[in-house]
Amino acid sequence: MSLFQKSTRKFCHLFTFKGLFASDIAIDLGTANTLVYQKNQGIVLDEPSVVARIKEKGSYVPYAFGKKAKMMLGKTPGEIEAIRPLKDGVIADFKSAEEMLKYFIRSANTKLTVNKPNIIICVPSGSTPVERRAIQDAAESAGANEVFLIEEPMAAAIGAGLPVTEPEGSMVVDIGGGTTEVAIISLGGIVYSRSARVGGDIMDEAIKSYIRENHKLLIGETTAEKIKKSIGSASLPGESNKEGMMVKGRDLVSGMPKEMLLSEHQVAESLIEPVHQIISAIKTALESTPPELSSDIVDKGIVLSGGGGLLRNLGKVISETTKLSVRVADDPLCCVALGSGKVLENMDYFSHVLFKQD
Repeated sequence: MSLFQKSTRKFCHLFTFKGLFASDIAIDLGTANTLVYQKNQGIVLDEPSVVARIKEKGSYVPYAFGKKAKMMLGKTPGEIEAIRPLKDGVIADFKSAEEMLKYFIRSANTKLTVNKPNIIICVPSGSTPVERRAIQDAAESAGANEVFLIEEPMAAAIGAGLPVTEPEGSMVVDIGGGTTEVAIISLGGIVYSRSARVGGDIMDEAIKSYIRENHKLLIGETTAEKIKKSIGSASLPGESNKEGMMVKGRDLVSGMPKEMLLSEHQVAESLIEPVHQIISAIKTALESTPPELSSDIVDKGIVLSGGGGLLRNLGKVISETTKLSVRVADDPLCCVALGSGKVLENMDYFSHVLFKQD
């Protein structure tokens, strides 16, 4: 055998051996969606944070996750239930969250491996030590070698490309499914943060309540989400705007299926309170910001991330209230996942933003 053939065979064996190792991953474990970033691969999974469970011998056993489970919301027979194991950004059902994480980790690492991956997982800035420990434990139980935590607004700011390690203030508002994270960041740390339990889920619930109270029509969670994404707005439109959509549900008076036309004005009216809560959290953060950092924010403005940042006219309403410029991040839905992915790719540089919960 020639020297070249020996070298080639040795390289192939080394390559095959390396292929047996699981890639480290970063997880944006959200109330509405979970995104998984794999080292050197980018975002490899984007699934709804939903678990479908079936009742067996008196207890529920998870059997479907993600998109498949979300399709079952509100449509299951008695022995099956579809649930969201996270509420307000933290774990509400530990067993289901653990099983869901196991499924997502397996989906990200499809090859047979000889080791467990290291995992970075995002937590809300306002979560308690107990809540953070629950998320850390769930990731460890789901098959992690070592688990590191990162606060969501820090990950969002890194994902949005803000100069978080520089001696200048940056303000990020991450509006997720369960929480709105407002943070002032400078020199690689969070100077001030505020977590408000308001987000996309509260907006959906506000739309459902408005339609139920004003039109005696009962609609489901999925329908409310479609309404928000289609004609939702943070500000009341002018009279000339006649945009609307047909909504189907159950008439609370007759009990019969019913269809009605819902206008953009009505949806905006239903969202007044959630939008007000988000603006209130932003104003409180600005009032608590040190003067030197306030001057930086005047120059640079506010960056919105998260799915809630896509609500029509939200940036405009925030700008009118605060008198600051507001922009939506380039990829708001993936900001937190991309930011935690950057940290994963540059662990030495960003090690100071990672921590473990004792």
